[in-house]
This record gives sequence, C-alpha cells and structure tokens, in this order.
Amino acid sequence: MLRQATAGSQPIAAIRLPRSIGWLPLLVLPLCAAATRTLLPPWAFMWTLALAIYAACKWLTWWRVRNRAAHPPWRSSAYLLAWPGMDAETFLDTNVRVPPPRLRAWFIAGLETSLGAVLLWGAARSVPASHPLLRGWTGMLGAIFLLHFGIFQVLALFWQTCGVDAPAIMAAPLRSTSLSEFWGKRWNLGFHQLAHDGIFAPLHRRLGTFIAGWLVFAVSGLVHDLLISIPARAGYGLPTAYFLLQGAGVALERTAFGKKLGLRRGWRGWLFMAACTAGPAFLLFHPAFVTRVIVPFMKAIRAL
Repeated sequence: MLRQATAGSQPIAAIRLPRSIGWLPLLVLPLCAAATRTLLPPWAFMWTLALAIYAACKWLTWWRVRNRAAHPPWRSSAYLLAWPGMDAETFLDTNVRVPPPRLRAWFIAGLETSLGAVLLWGAARSVPASHPLLRGWTGMLGAIFLLHFGIFQVLALFWQTCGVDAPAIMAAPLRSTSLSEFWGKRWNLGFHQLAHDGIFAPLHRRLGTFIAGWLVFAVSGLVHDLLISIPARAGYGLPTAYFLLQGAGVALERTAFGKKLGLRRGWRGWLFMAACTAGPAFLLFHPAFVTRVIVPFMKAIRAL
C-alpha cells in the first residue's frame, strides 16, 4: 500500500511500492527478448537478450537501494542509463566524493579504446576469409577491448571527474596473481557485484562459502549459455562447463596442496590464473558462437 503523505512532505523515492516492481523487469524483459529469437538474426537476438537482462538487473539493483540515501533524481537517471556498473548504493551516495583521475588514466583508456577499434575494424580484415574462426576471435577481442577496457573505462573516468564513486569495471585483470583475485577483484566487477549481492551474500551463511561460491560460478555459466549457446543454437553446456572449471580452480587454490604450490601468489599464481582462464576459453566462446554469431555481427557493423 502507498504511504499517505501530504504534498511536499515526503520525497517520491520514499513512497512504499510493492516489492514485485523491483523484480518485474527481470521476469518480463528477458521473456520479451526471447520471443524475438525467430525474428532476428542470431547476433541481433544475442544483443537484444543481453540488453534485456542487463536492463532488468540494473533496475533491480537500483530499486533495492533507492531509499537508503537522499540523492538528486539525475543521479538515479545517470546510474540507470549512463553507467554499466551494478553497485547502485555506491554510485548514488552523494556523501562520498572521489578525486579526479590522473591524466595517465585517460591516456590508457584512450589507448585501449583505440586498440579495440583497430582489432575490430582493422586486424580482423587482414585475416584470410578461409579462417573465419580466427577472424571472429580477433574481432571479438577487439570488441572486448573497445567496450570493457575502453568505453566503460572512459565512462568511469568521466564520473570520477564529476566526483562520483564509479570504479572501473575492469581493474587491470592481467595483474592478478591468483584465479580468485582475477574473478573476485579485477574482471567485470559489475557482474561480480551483482553475483555477490544476489547469490553469494544471501547464501554463504546458510550453505557455506564453498557451496555459495560454486553456485555463483554455476549461475554465471548458465547466464553465458543463455547469451552464447542459445543464439548460436549449438554448444549447449560448454560455457557452463567453463565456469565450473573456474570454480574448481578457485577451490584448488584454497586447498593445502594449492597453498603448497603457491597458486595464490607470485608468478606461479599468475601462471595458474592464465592457464585456467585462457586455456579452456574455447569452451566459453565455442566455435559455433564465433562463426554463427560473432562473424555475422562483424559483417553487420562493416568490420569485415
């Protein structure tokens, strides 16, 4: 029920609304996107489904914290429409102001954006058409650099310049000296925040850290299967297998054997991290996805 209030005595954000409004987009938007599967080419369906899930998750994270601290309406709009992160409480907190980023950070972001564009619209063209898988991987790496390390980084720097606490989505993942550090502190922190708040935090006390952590990796795999294998109509279960392997690697790090081998520190930890993440990457981005989704997408944006 709505809380009765006289005009001007209570901000709109403080009005109590049904909790289902927060979850409703997560139920409706992906279903609406799924209905377009037979209407759109695979690459367009992938982006439609990804944007639907992303928008629903953004709304849910905002809905949960919208009343915790007073903030101007523009801050909510900026979080929902102009920031890819999922830590709504931090972004909306007007009591915290961060110092402006250094010029070096802008230079690196520009360099990574340029590298992504060169890989996507330049290097991929130089790969012979007889090697579509290599073409697709080159373009896909370019897209990752362009978005996650480039545009998203530029957005983070912009909001930091405005005094908003908006940490980068990618926190130098190649500096990770353990697999746990890679997934927990450096790679795609937007998804990590969402998984921590939505899965790990509610379950780790009841199920334990080990099982809750495994569930995070399992859900990550299922989401990637949804966005990768379903548009490609092949390779079902391979992305999930990839993330289950990551969970196994993290578990191995924490065993007495893993500690004895030094898998959570130094060069050994880095090598273990690199082997676990890059070695089975063909399970995550399997050939059917690259050739049926990525390559046609590259042609659609004139990258090939």
